[in-house]
Amino acid sequence: MTRPTKLPDADWLHRRGLSALIAALDGKARYVGGAVRDTLLGQEVKDVDIATPLLPESVMERLRAADIKVIPTGIEHGTVTAVLPDGPVEITTLRRDVSTDGRRATVAFSDDWKEDAARRDFTINALFADPETLEISDYFDGLVDLEAQRVRFIGSAKQRIAEDHLRIMRYFRFLARFGQHNVDQDTLDACRTAAHKLEQLSRERIADELMKLLATDDPLYAVEEMIAADIFDHIVSAIDPEAIRVLATLMLREQEFGISPNPVRRLVAILPKDLDAAAEIAIKLRFSKKLQRATTDRLKYEEVNVDTIEALAYHHGAEAARDTALLFASDQNLTSCLRTLEGWQKPTFPLKGGDLVAMGMHPGPAVSKLLAKIEDSWIKEGFPSDARVREILDQIGISQ
Repeated sequence: MTRPTKLPDADWLHRRGLSALIAALDGKARYVGGAVRDTLLGQEVKDVDIATPLLPESVMERLRAADIKVIPTGIEHGTVTAVLPDGPVEITTLRRDVSTDGRRATVAFSDDWKEDAARRDFTINALFADPETLEISDYFDGLVDLEAQRVRFIGSAKQRIAEDHLRIMRYFRFLARFGQHNVDQDTLDACRTAAHKLEQLSRERIADELMKLLATDDPLYAVEEMIAADIFDHIVSAIDPEAIRVLATLMLREQEFGISPNPVRRLVAILPKDLDAAAEIAIKLRFSKKLQRATTDRLKYEEVNVDTIEALAYHHGAEAARDTALLFASDQNLTSCLRTLEGWQKPTFPLKGGDLVAMGMHPGPAVSKLLAKIEDSWIKEGFPSDARVREILDQIGISQ
């Protein structure tokens, strides 16, 4: 295989407004990071980042003069965002680290491309490409590592992790996406040794990296390595002892039924199956209320089969019911559960509290209690007709 010296053509290079942005920077710009890496791998590029020796104030002046909207999104760290018709582009001034404490860095601006590359985390993320010639600048053998499917820190893994503890999580995420089984033992040892430092970081940052890892096509090996290195001990209070088996089974089922990866579903696979423990972890990770519910709803099950799947969907939604089936239904029941949920729409319970009051019940808690009892019977019977609901009401009796 011939190692590339130029960036191949790609759709993102023709985004509207991008050529005008490059022209405004007058040749003092290079594409950097993920856009370069993913283009070389033939993968879709979502985010475009540009590095420049120009100071952020100068970048903003030049873009405004070219009628390009620009926002100072992180100007104290040298980053501004150009708002283009096909999506934003981040432009960051070349930097070098002055000091770091594992959570944040104090930076100074630079005009040295290699110096800027040296402060990045992995060699495959430190690739630059000239917008005009598409020539690639590779200061740390990132192209070699990309070809070998190797995730390697620039310099000492121990030192780079000490600079930013979140790089532990990023390492395993990039391992899942790019490295798979090509792992350096010294790097794993550095991650294990520094893992307790993850407790100093915000739970939101940890959760974000964890969910990104679980959203990759195949996170299984990376999760195995995280377990072996005791990383989860410093992220969540506990994981399922059968986490790898459950996750592996889930991933096989996703592939078999053509269902896209979902990080919440995969998180449930590795969390303790005790509802209270899982809920506590979701809170600890500072999940939003919606994400907390999404996590715990997938654990509210007893027996998952074709007789119970619609009740699960009624209470928690069809998506949660499908995920619960993928996670916990037996092989014999899975296909019928998923088939039942195809196009499923939540039925409307045909009885209201006002109907019971109109029949002679006194308003109050007894109305809600009776209504819930009838609804429970209706769900267990598979959502029968309105006439059957009235029969259930007659059987229970309005005096209840």
